[in-house]
Amino acid sequence: MSLFEDDRYQYRETCFVLFSSAHRPSARKLAEVLRSLGDRYQVSAPETSIDGDFDALTVYCPDDRAAIDVSFVDGEEVQEQIDELLEDFHQVTLSSQDQSKLEQIRRCDARLDLFHFEERGDDEDEEDPGFDPGALLVVLERLAKLTGGVGVDPQSLTLL
Repeated sequence: MSLFEDDRYQYRETCFVLFSSAHRPSARKLAEVLRSLGDRYQVSAPETSIDGDFDALTVYCPDDRAAIDVSFVDGEEVQEQIDELLEDFHQVTLSSQDQSKLEQIRRCDARLDLFHFEERGDDEDEEDPGFDPGALLVVLERLAKLTGGVGVDPQSLTLL
């Protein structure tokens, strides 16, 4: 079940990992890598395709009052997004390292969507500063490393 359907969570932002579909991780490997992050992260059982390939899972970070839905996408939708990102990044001055990542993105044909959610607090607890967006960056970096891909925060035009 997606966190979009769970009233206990409020959607915050979306980040991506763009990579070659040849490096699509198995559901078992992806869950294993995320579980290796430690006790602060709780990983749901992955959903898989008929072929047993990874489709989706959720990472819960109760200490940070955050959760992340992770899902796999490939096909035409990915190429359309890459074209849009390349246009967006064309307007930004990039370091040589980021320029290299942008060239890598041109060759990608798959992505992992990371939908970041904040766990809603009790009404009495509205000023609780417990939400920490750092969990998203940790998961994003780990998945980029696993897939040999590039992490993208489209809101800030940042490549990780």
